[in-house]
Amino acid sequence: MSQMKHIDNTPSTPDHLLLPLLSRQISIGGTHVSAALKRRGDGVLGLDNFNDYYDPYLKRARQALLERTGVYIVEGDINDVALLNKLFDIVPFTHVMHLAAQAGVRYAMENPSSYVHSNIAGLVSLLEVCKSSNPQPAIVWASSSSVYGLNTKVPFSEKDMTDQPASLYAATKKAGEEIAHTYNHIYGLSLTGLRFFTVYGPWGRPDMAYFFFSRDILKGKSIPIFEASNHGTVARDFTYIDDIVKGCLGALDTAEKSTGSGGKKKGTAQLRVYNLGNTSPVPVSDLVSILERLLKVKAKRMIMKLPRNGDVQFTHANISLAQRELGYKPTTDLQTGLKKFVQWYLSYYSNGKKSAQ
Repeated sequence: MSQMKHIDNTPSTPDHLLLPLLSRQISIGGTHVSAALKRRGDGVLGLDNFNDYYDPYLKRARQALLERTGVYIVEGDINDVALLNKLFDIVPFTHVMHLAAQAGVRYAMENPSSYVHSNIAGLVSLLEVCKSSNPQPAIVWASSSSVYGLNTKVPFSEKDMTDQPASLYAATKKAGEEIAHTYNHIYGLSLTGLRFFTVYGPWGRPDMAYFFFSRDILKGKSIPIFEASNHGTVARDFTYIDDIVKGCLGALDTAEKSTGSGGKKKGTAQLRVYNLGNTSPVPVSDLVSILERLLKVKAKRMIMKLPRNGDVQFTHANISLAQRELGYKPTTDLQTGLKKFVQWYLSYYSNGKKSAQ
């Protein structure tokens, strides 16, 4: 109880007490969004289960970073309904920033149950607690650009069909969007889904290409450069974390109140979904060239066919809806964003005491 008292004493406006769920590991998005909310004066409490999907040292370092800014992290799982109920009993949350998920396309082939546990069961657990709260909070949550799956029309628009997932991860995010619709329709929960496009930057996930490419280039290891059939280019709409944060805060600030109370709907509630991307797809080979220049090391490139593991050939966001309704405007190109990442990476791993696995 005493660990949570600071929430009530935070210099926050009464209508902004936020519960950011920071992923099954404190994520890049969870870290930066929580810090940005705290900086502007919102009351913030985090929830994370610190699983071992990747280097726990990095996750604990993110936790320490947040706690230095005054954001306390409760250690627990979003499927622990008793814990969630206790948190909501103690703190009158007005908004929930739900970034809890099992991420990664390829890992789903190794551990599919973790995706169902976090991305489907976890979402339902959270929404059950939110719909029974009085008052109900407004919820902004992380969907994914992966829902566009095998779509070939570009750029991807929120109006496009999303019924051809290419991976289990994508399928669980698509399921999440349908679950959000259900809870909005039945219980009046205000729900905003954000389809993130390849988020990168300092404190990022070591399982993402830009991160492990940097590690392996410095170690002199070969890095895989995938190409599609007929030597087609593989490209991603890389989006720098600071731009994603702006979109997340824009979604929170424009979220309308839920219309239900104690599990009963009293009126039509807001239901939205937005693309948050950079609108400028970059070939992965160009990503490597930028890293070579920044790291001052030549990469050992290993050209490989794109495997059938859920990866898609390209992603490209149409962000006109987010621009119009959230004021979202990405400003960081890949060269600039990677420069900031590399500076952080070299600084973070410079003392040799931290694992770079």
